[in-house]
Amino acid sequence: MTQPQSQTAAHTRRPTPLSSIKVWIFDLDNTLYPAASNLFNQIDQRMTEFIGERFDLPWDEARRRQKQYFRDYGTTLRGLMTEHDVDPIAFMDYVHDIDVTPVNPSPELDTALERLPGRKVIYTNGSCRHADNVLGRLGIARHFDVIYDIVAAGYVPKPDPRPYAHLIDLHGIDPQGACMVEDIARNLVPAAALGMTTVWVRSEVDYARPDRGGVGTGDHIDHAVDDLTVWLTDLTSAANPPG
Repeated sequence: MTQPQSQTAAHTRRPTPLSSIKVWIFDLDNTLYPAASNLFNQIDQRMTEFIGERFDLPWDEARRRQKQYFRDYGTTLRGLMTEHDVDPIAFMDYVHDIDVTPVNPSPELDTALERLPGRKVIYTNGSCRHADNVLGRLGIARHFDVIYDIVAAGYVPKPDPRPYAHLIDLHGIDPQGACMVEDIARNLVPAAALGMTTVWVRSEVDYARPDRGGVGTGDHIDHAVDDLTVWLTDLTSAANPPG
C-alpha cells in the first residue's frame, strides 16, 4: 500500500507507514461525512434548546452557557454534569433526536472501507445511538466492530488522555499499529502521544484547527486531508491496482 498524495505535517515523530496500520480509529461527526452536511448544527441547536428549557433561559443566554461549557470542559455535556449534575442519558436522548437525512449514503466510502485492511473502530464524543444512526445512513455500519462512545469513556470527552488509554486497553489495540482520523486537531494530541499515526480532516472552524485550537501546530498531525472518502479511495486504490 502506497501513500496517496496529501499534505504531511513536518514532525519529529516517526509515524507508522500506512501500509502497516492494523487498526483504524475514526471520529464520527464531520469526519466520516462532510461537515457541509451541517448535521452537527442540529445537535448544536438542540443542546442550546435543552439548556434553555432546563434552566428557563432565553436563547442567547442558553447559547452563551452552552459554549462556555464546551470551552471549559471539552463538551457541553461534561459541563452540565459537573456544574449541575444533569442526567447524561436524558441529555443525549434529547440532543441526538435529529434528522440524519442531510447526510447522503456513501457507496464510495463503503467501497474504500471494504478495501482498507485492518480493524475499524469508531471513537466519538457522541452516543452509540447517534453513531448507529449516522453509520446506517452512510451505509457503512458493517465495517466497524467497535463503537467507543462517551458512555464507554465514562463521560470523559476527548481530548482528555484517559479514555484514549482505556480504549486501547479495553480492545487490545497496539497504538504503534493504529491510525486515528479526526476533524478536530487537538483531539489528535493524545493519540500521537501514545504513538498512533494521525490524520486530520481539514476544517476551517476555529476550534478544530491546529493553529487555533489551543495546542499549536506541534507534531501531532502526520497527514492532513481535505476529503476522507477521496483520500481513502486513493489509498486503497494504490494498494489494490486494477488487474
